Amino acid sequence: MTVNNAIEQDYSKQVPLGHRKKFAQFFTPISVAEIMVKWLLGNENLKTVLEPAFGLGVFSRALLSQKNDIQIKGFEVDNLIFEKAKNEFACTEKMNLLLQDYMFNDWQNKYDGIICNPPYFKFHDYDNKNILKEIEKHLQCNLSGFTNLYTLFLLKSIHQLAHNGRCAYIIPSEFLNSDYGKLVKQYLTKTGTLRHIIVVNFEENVFDDALTTACIVLCANDNKTDRVQFNNIQSINELNTIENLISDYPSVSATSQSYLFSELNPEVKWKSYYQPQNGHKYRNLVPFSTYAKVVRGIATGANDYFTFNLAKAKEHKISEKYLLPCICHCVDVKGNNFSVSDFEELKNNNKNVFLLNAVNAKEENVINYLHKGETADIHKKYLTASRKPWYSLENRPPAPIWVSVFNRTGLRFIRNEANISNLTTFHCIYPQQDIFSDVDIDLLFAYLLTDTARQIFNDNSREYGNGLQKFEPNDLNKGKMLDLGKLSQNSKLKVIELHRKHSMNHEAIENIFVEEFAI
Repeated sequence: MTVNNAIEQDYSKQVPLGHRKKFAQFFTPISVAEIMVKWLLGNENLKTVLEPAFGLGVFSRALLSQKNDIQIKGFEVDNLIFEKAKNEFACTEKMNLLLQDYMFNDWQNKYDGIICNPPYFKFHDYDNKNILKEIEKHLQCNLSGFTNLYTLFLLKSIHQLAHNGRCAYIIPSEFLNSDYGKLVKQYLTKTGTLRHIIVVNFEENVFDDALTTACIVLCANDNKTDRVQFNNIQSINELNTIENLISDYPSVSATSQSYLFSELNPEVKWKSYYQPQNGHKYRNLVPFSTYAKVVRGIATGANDYFTFNLAKAKEHKISEKYLLPCICHCVDVKGNNFSVSDFEELKNNNKNVFLLNAVNAKEENVINYLHKGETADIHKKYLTASRKPWYSLENRPPAPIWVSVFNRTGLRFIRNEANISNLTTFHCIYPQQDIFSDVDIDLLFAYLLTDTARQIFNDNSREYGNGLQKFEPNDLNKGKMLDLGKLSQNSKLKVIELHRKHSMNHEAIENIFVEEFAI
């Protein structure tokens, strides 16, 4: 039985990437598979094993190379890879491969070991409605409609663990820090089966062709411990760390990354359990929503149709009174301040800096362009189909501050001096203006430009592969910031003065905040 990734490598060369992405076929490195298999082999009574997303059977190959007196069942939905796997395991006894959807089958059976690299599909990429019904019927738990499929595989597998059974999954770590993950984490803590979460460093992709973080989740239905251990490994080269954890089980080291089930809060981002938190260095923290509200930018549902540059406007004879000035691409904004002259430069360089704003338009050229959109079925797209009229824009007044959605080097905050709109390439920040939270916008913006602000926000980020970070609006709204209301009046005036000089005063401003708020 082959115990390397040659089969997967050959398959990847022969099968187009489009087909592999359609079925979320991202193969597990054999070195990772062997470590996960060791967790299953820790069950001395291991007789039945389930591989719910079989693929080419990398886990079964690794397992059979060490123990051949077991019964293995595998599920697969892609006929192409299923036939290749059947040929590979044709001579293997006690192997039962099924061309069936795991999520709708086999609920009644229990297994001594379950091991999986499940398909990574977001909620709109799979039969979301029916699979959630299936899960809720069998597990008696409610889940978010935004739940990713890989976590549903995990929950079903935990449900199918026999007494003393063990489960090993390698999955994106996104659920640990996402809103939909709250109910998933709630189920994990309620069942008491979670033992280890090993987070692979965000700067390294475990899956080829997939921009995602990874974590290895180890579960056991054995009541041998009431603690969960979190660990970080910097690369696959540190897999011996996991070997040691497996060898020591059920002992769990009483480190700062070890927690009782009762100490785990499903409502918070779990990165606080495995990554140092920057906010702990400061006093007087409040939610960012105390001083500002973050919402996403304008989503058109068809950017190619709705966005315009001068050449396109001239081609279709659309006058500027039907075009809304708008930043369409993050790369078009270079500094921390975006001025009227910056907008004019983009406009004159024929960049896309307008959105069609045609509600109540009566000019023939605009009406003709709308007819072209309908001919191209633009009005039937997911977002446009729900709007009346379909070409109306979302109500987003220009935000005084923008913030980047994705980043690798820290959040970017931009002062929108041009007072124009923005697409979803940025989120909109609207400072709160009431008697409880009124704050000078220059003071707020000066704070947002500090390393301190960015570091504290990082506590609430979502991480993807290659060091990519993402912030949804609520990640920022719920993220922490220094309570600017607690800043002394002299310091407020000094920060505003330094900021308005537009000189290299970042370090001086930073020092003021650190001196007043650092613990």
